[in-house]
Amino acid sequence: MWTEEAAATAKAWESGFRNKSSSSSQIPVVGVVTEDDEAQGVFKSMDLNHVIKLLEETDKDGLEEKQLKFVKKLVQCFQNGLPLRDLAQIFKILNLCAGKIKNQPRFVESAYDIIKLCGLPFLKKKVSDEITYAEDTANSIALLGDLMKIPSSELRIQICYQQASSSYKIQMAEVGGLAKTMVQSITLLENQLVEKLWVLKVLQHLSTSEVNCTIMMKAQAASGICTHLNDPDPSGQLLFRSSEILWNLLEKSSKEEVIQQLSNLECLLALKEVFTNLFMRGFSHYDRQLRNDILVITTIIAQNPEAPMIECGFAKDLILFATFNEVKSQNLLVKGLKLSNSYEDFELKKLLFNVIVILCKDLPTVQLLIDGKVILALFTYVKKPEKQKIMDWSAAQHEELQLHAIATLSSVAPLLIEEYMSCQGNARVLAFLEWCESEDPFFSHGNSFHGTGGRGNKFAQMRYSLRLLRAMVYLEDETVNTDLCEKGTIQQMIGIFKNIISKPNEKEEAIVLEIQSDILLILSGLCENHIQRKEIFGTEGVDMVLHVMKTDPRKLQSGLGYNVLLFSTLDSIWCCILGCYPSEDYFLEKEGIFLLLDVLALNQKKFCNLILGIMVEFCDNPKTAAHVNAWQGKKDQTAASLLIKLWRREEKELGVKRDKNGKIIDTKKPLFTSFQEEHKIIPLPANCPSIAVMDVSENIRAKIYAILGKLDFENLPGLSAEDFVTLCIIHRYLDFKIGEIWNEIYEEIKLEKLRPVTIDKKALEAITTASENVGKMVASLQSEIIESQERQDVQNEQKVYAKIQATHKQRELANKSWENFLARTSNAKTLKKAKRLQEKAIEASRYHKRPQNAVFHQTDIKGLNTTVPSGGVVTVESTPARLVGGPLADTAIALKKLPIRGGALQRVKAVEIVDAPKKSIPT
Repeated sequence: MWTEEAAATAKAWESGFRNKSSSSSQIPVVGVVTEDDEAQGVFKSMDLNHVIKLLEETDKDGLEEKQLKFVKKLVQCFQNGLPLRDLAQIFKILNLCAGKIKNQPRFVESAYDIIKLCGLPFLKKKVSDEITYAEDTANSIALLGDLMKIPSSELRIQICYQQASSSYKIQMAEVGGLAKTMVQSITLLENQLVEKLWVLKVLQHLSTSEVNCTIMMKAQAASGICTHLNDPDPSGQLLFRSSEILWNLLEKSSKEEVIQQLSNLECLLALKEVFTNLFMRGFSHYDRQLRNDILVITTIIAQNPEAPMIECGFAKDLILFATFNEVKSQNLLVKGLKLSNSYEDFELKKLLFNVIVILCKDLPTVQLLIDGKVILALFTYVKKPEKQKIMDWSAAQHEELQLHAIATLSSVAPLLIEEYMSCQGNARVLAFLEWCESEDPFFSHGNSFHGTGGRGNKFAQMRYSLRLLRAMVYLEDETVNTDLCEKGTIQQMIGIFKNIISKPNEKEEAIVLEIQSDILLILSGLCENHIQRKEIFGTEGVDMVLHVMKTDPRKLQSGLGYNVLLFSTLDSIWCCILGCYPSEDYFLEKEGIFLLLDVLALNQKKFCNLILGIMVEFCDNPKTAAHVNAWQGKKDQTAASLLIKLWRREEKELGVKRDKNGKIIDTKKPLFTSFQEEHKIIPLPANCPSIAVMDVSENIRAKIYAILGKLDFENLPGLSAEDFVTLCIIHRYLDFKIGEIWNEIYEEIKLEKLRPVTIDKKALEAITTASENVGKMVASLQSEIIESQERQDVQNEQKVYAKIQATHKQRELANKSWENFLARTSNAKTLKKAKRLQEKAIEASRYHKRPQNAVFHQTDIKGLNTTVPSGGVVTVESTPARLVGGPLADTAIALKKLPIRGGALQRVKAVEIVDAPKKSIPT
């Protein structure tokens, strides 16, 4: 039993330990002894084998005195510390002493003195001793745990005292498994509180190591410690040390295993009693802190659906503690209680909100939430701050609790629809959103997890209110959604969205994008399958969607949330626009299809499926085809070419077999993916879709087929030969897919060893053959297209070659005319000038570019008159090739006619390639 003397003893031990640990904190784990030290007697030696043999002897007169004398001599010899090299023998001596205690109580003192030496640093003569004697050290320390079985309070406390030591000893304890024996010793100390406290202290130190925590967890330490939380302990150490150990076990070992150990009725009842006592009677800072720690541990356990939180009554009490401030209760547990605005009580309130979120995941808790009026309690925070009302919390605390309460409602309210509606939940949230959008002065602190990005504004309040509405709308409960629409939610959401985009806020861009995304998702949930609501969405809603669609594509890679916003926008097109013809027409009129195709052309796979689905639906509108065909992307790409390119990319990713030209390789399985090849056909129930059927919904090929079919396969603009090759397959997609399904049916019949009647068998064979013939026909058509393209390429090459030959002849004639002109020029100055220009042109042609003076200026050929000895007129047909860049110049330039005016060549901006009239140079 616990006595005042025992308590005093424990405190003395505690004080001694603290002094010891503080004084020894600067002592090394293992003392290093030099040869000089040994010469001085620090590292003494002793014949330990002789002591062991002496202790092993029995039945001799005066033997006990002799044995005790030698043990005492051993203690004196190693008073400076135990050498690592002798540790195994010393602990063998200790074990022999411990074995004699039962019949010879005087050996308690000897064992006590040896254990006491363990508190000193172990000595090593060589640096390598730690590694060399690691196993001996680990086994020796582990032996201390076994000595806990000796029924001696003094010895047990000394063992525990020595273990509150250095990292090396903890490391050796890990190897030796000391933690396991210390956990097992708890069961031996049911009514011995002092020893139990010391064991817990040892375990507290050992639990700072992950290895030890794992060992303790396997020894069922969590449940063993938790069930004794309420044992009598006036000092309060038991609860403190136990909670610390439980924390370490949860953090440093298998969390799931520890939770499993604690998820039993006995542990939860112990936690419930501790928490209730601390909640009602804990007034000190230390008690409140410990109370919060126990609540966090309980919250972690509550995450396990198998934990009997309801059965032990803990869930009901926690709900009561979470709501008694907001909803008055006559329960004796909370009668007269009031939370202060201290930091610990404030943290407690948030933790209680958090545990409600955890508890509501277990559906049987729902009735407790109803009985506890949780929805009503949480809605007391969903209102604008009242300036004149005296609050229990500070402004910053109230704001944080407000945001936490709204976040909690997002989890709880969807489970309690009737309570939500009875509290006028929609009206309260919409009114609060109206205040969030208003210009009322409000200084938001934004200094909490939920207040992130909301400092000095109401974004945080708007963000969590919209999350709550989104959660309620997505229940698809017609009562809730109808009530929202009757209260003008669609118009209000559009108004909030327009107001936000009119006031860009780059500082809080991520929060703003999340708000916009949630608004669009709320509108999608309200308008889906309701034409009247889509009409209310109307042109204002379409303009809002188009605004988002015009976002700079580069922002999609920013990581701020533009991707999510775009997904929400595409969802709103599907739910709020499609099916409402006036909205569809307005969307088309405002070039919405162009914007959709622009996003599709970004080649981001995550958007493709949804956009193509929208396109399929839009193509039911007869006005859509013209818009799709009119679209042009980069390099004049058409929508049809883009869709076919997406098809090829999809087939490549799916591992469909095609040759280098895109032709079908296997005419029996023209659409087969690598996944279908790997997974063999197995018999399935009639209501279970096969792999071929699942393939239709899991990739985009069916959607591309549907769009191109609605656009008319025969009149698709801007396609290349490669596109036509792929289009042959797309055109027959449905035929191929039907054949694929029939093939699965045939294979399943074979696997089930069924024998169809003759008529059915012939029908199946005919279908299989017909499907293969379609594949062969398409492959043949593809070959014709490829061959035709190859012939066309050859013809084009021949035309280009003929053009080059004609150009070459023109250049030869031009060169000959120029050389004739130079030969007939008698003026030396003129000839020199012309040759210099000729050299410049040749030099420029070496760099494949036209020289700056390749087109003659008057200043370049001043004095280059055309007077010839005969007095005739020289005719110049074209500029020589040497003056326009040589043989690598543009062939069109070589054919241009350069007119000569006033004795000089003039720069020509654009000249048609025709036979221009000849120009003469006057003599």
